[in-house]
Amino acid sequence: MTDTAAAGPGNRVHIDKQHPDAYRALTATAQTVREAAAAAGLDRILVELVNLRVSQINTCAYCLDLHTRAALRAGETTRRLGVLAAWRDTDLFTPRERAALALAEATTHPADAGAQSAAYDEARSALSGEEISAVVWAAVTMNAFNRVSIMSKHPVRDGESHTSRQR
Repeated sequence: MTDTAAAGPGNRVHIDKQHPDAYRALTATAQTVREAAAAAGLDRILVELVNLRVSQINTCAYCLDLHTRAALRAGETTRRLGVLAAWRDTDLFTPRERAALALAEATTHPADAGAQSAAYDEARSALSGEEISAVVWAAVTMNAFNRVSIMSKHPVRDGESHTSRQR
């Protein structure tokens, strides 16, 4: 593939198209993580909340759009999605969801050792070891997809189905 064929808006290289085998491997990882989350007993809404919170922190417009749609399809409410960025300031999220969100934030900001320890302690009281692992893997994978979309400047389009990059 030529550099021109993979260039996106602002002349950015769409790295998913430039190296499709690497992107397919990341997509396969995401599928494995989804399966691990389901096997651990994490429902799709909780996983999408993790995906969205990580994408909010990273300010990835493409992923925010994609995972808002996925959360709504899974049955999440617009009310909870609307306050997700301020989840600590509302009682709309369960202790389990709050633990997962704190752990996702700590995974996204690993340099904050204090927050990481606090999040892990909270997670240990609300989640099993298998659930903790699945949440961390979901956050790690979402962070990777955020980087791909941010660096490629994947556009958010009106009415786009997102089937080509569904994760």
